[in-house]
Amino acid sequence: MQRIMAKIGIFDSGYGGLTILEAIRRELPQYDYLYLGDNARAPYGTHSFDVIYRYTLQAVKYLFSQDCALVILACNTASAKALRTIQQKDLPEINHKFEKIVPKGKEIINPKSSKRNVLGVIRPTVEAVPAITKTGHIGILATPATVSSESYVLELEKLADGLSVTQQACPLWVPLIENGEHLSEGADYFVDKYLQQILEKDPRIDTLILGCTHYPLLLPKISQWIRNNGKRFAASDIQVISQGYLEAKSLADYLVRHPEYASQLSQGGSCHYLTTENADRFSQSASLFLSSPVQAEHIDLE
Repeated sequence: MQRIMAKIGIFDSGYGGLTILEAIRRELPQYDYLYLGDNARAPYGTHSFDVIYRYTLQAVKYLFSQDCALVILACNTASAKALRTIQQKDLPEINHKFEKIVPKGKEIINPKSSKRNVLGVIRPTVEAVPAITKTGHIGILATPATVSSESYVLELEKLADGLSVTQQACPLWVPLIENGEHLSEGADYFVDKYLQQILEKDPRIDTLILGCTHYPLLLPKISQWIRNNGKRFAASDIQVISQGYLEAKSLADYLVRHPEYASQLSQGGSCHYLTTENADRFSQSASLFLSSPVQAEHIDLE
């Protein structure tokens, strides 16, 4: 009998989730990972709630079918628009079916604990905020879809009283990054534009959340802008929160608190990459986000 050993699935609509994957692998290098980018249908931020939910659920189900016990939605748009519905509506049915179906010639390591779960990136990010902010004024830099969902606002309101949250959509940052222009002089204009806009709305912001997994690639320019311009605003020291490190620490803690998932995970230190677009194009573009080359495989999601 072949024992089913589970992987950790990482999903993003595009490439930004690779920044989450890399941080998680630094923190938890022993596990096996399967990354899926729905690049053919990106960006998700321009789609309706129903479409984002449908696309995300297709990806989640595919990763479960590839023996992933945990799926991380390394996409703020998917986390904002689809995570809660999947957790509440779809996971109970998925786990019920999984308990009934054992592939021929295989055995479940622990049938009672062989559950599947989906986690997002928003909650681990906001949990770090109270310990960082001094003024209680928080800024969210995100895609239009994430801003319109108000997921960060709602989560921060649940977490702590008295926080003032200001959002700023940055619709041109993702295209800049995915076209390899994020370190060019041309990117300076759009970094300046969105940072100016959010700090003019609330000059007391002292904590900026990068609410998109692409945005860490703009961190050098964001940090430089703050050094050059931050003193013009009331906050003397603006802290920028990037999600990868926080998500990695959160996942490590989750596995300690939930041994029923940790016990299923194989520890071969491998990582495989799947994409819905041309595999060679994905492999080439992924080099913008990762420190080592990758070889991707094309799949279709329906």
